[in-house]
Amino acid sequence: MTTESEKMTSVPAKRPKELLTVREIAAYLRVDDTTVRRWIKAGSLEAITLPHRGKRQAYRIRRTALDAIMLGEQPA
Repeated sequence: MTTESEKMTSVPAKRPKELLTVREIAAYLRVDDTTVRRWIKAGSLEAITLPHRGKRQAYRIRRTALDAIMLGEQPA
């Protein structure tokens, strides 16, 4: 039996990922990671910048931003 708090915190299995990595976007669009990072830096693809410790900046891209690019819409 699940409690009320468990129902509220569990993510439905069929719900698509809301935040995608640079690598996931690149694989989906069949481009290199560097291309996706270039789009982000140019402002063509809206992304969330994460704190990082490595060589490259870490980003997350909302699925809605990817959908907008696929539909040919300009970022807000």
